[in-house]
Amino acid sequence: MLWGFDHNRGVSSTRRDFLISTGVVAGAALLGCKPSRAPAQVNVSQRRVAQLVPGLPSADGAGVRLSRVIGQPMLRNLDPFILLDRIHSDEPRDYAAGFPQHPHRGFETVTIMLDGNIEHRDSRGNHGIITGGGAQWMTAGRGIVHSEMPAQREGLFSGFQLWVNLPAREKMCAPYYHDLSPTVIREASLSQAGSHVRVIAGHVSGLDGPVRERPTQPTLLTLALEDDTPFTLDVARENAAFAFVHRGSVEIGRDGHSTHVPEGTLAVLSAGNRVRMRALTQAAGVLFAAARPIHEPIVQRGPFVMNSEAEIEQAFADYRAGTLGT
Repeated sequence: MLWGFDHNRGVSSTRRDFLISTGVVAGAALLGCKPSRAPAQVNVSQRRVAQLVPGLPSADGAGVRLSRVIGQPMLRNLDPFILLDRIHSDEPRDYAAGFPQHPHRGFETVTIMLDGNIEHRDSRGNHGIITGGGAQWMTAGRGIVHSEMPAQREGLFSGFQLWVNLPAREKMCAPYYHDLSPTVIREASLSQAGSHVRVIAGHVSGLDGPVRERPTQPTLLTLALEDDTPFTLDVARENAAFAFVHRGSVEIGRDGHSTHVPEGTLAVLSAGNRVRMRALTQAAGVLFAAARPIHEPIVQRGPFVMNSEAEIEQAFADYRAGTLGT
């Protein structure tokens, strides 16, 4: 079996397989990468839904129950997005075991909390508690070892983890940790009914997200739609983009040519410069992301994402030698 891929289930187990192999589950700010500039937008056109991908029930870490959206048979990746997990439960047994210590190399992890609290600790001495409405952007770069454990005993635990790839020239850059408290994430009201947008990365509705410039020039936001007022945003035409509906249902696309996207489903979007979304039910929630594709080979085994098998083998060797994350 390839590391991090279960051929019986067809789902990448990522952190869980690593933790099992190292025996963890058996009993139970620095300099970052050098950014690049985004090309200018041309030929504005409406994006449409190219593919609908429902989340796949899965488990990772020390047994956390989740829905795998990117990184499953219907959508292995969406360059530069490697993985998207959705966690949502008010049952402690579904999330309490968390994600004990494990390594990463070659990409960036983004944790977004809607409700609840999760605690981060890593081998570089970084520590933080991500609370509801907050986020964390961690560049693993050449290597980091960290844990992500629920900082609550009960109650709703709801959020996402997104993995964003790095280009080959940046994969061995210095790790970087950015704790984003709810107060630094920019928010704008969209309607009198209470609709609003919260911008984590990129430039949306006159707001600049707090995340520093990244090689993939990402746009990342959460959207709460409390009425049927349409929400429109512009993104670079060449960027990959998706919208995941985590609450209610929405339609995406221009009038007369829109697609219904139900709760628990990711919409892969076609090329274009403009995205239009409208709630079909009251109180719809959306995670939207767009970023520049890297167009390089993707080789992933569990917690490592590199460009070749040799680089993956080196990552494991470095971890076994205790030099990864030091």
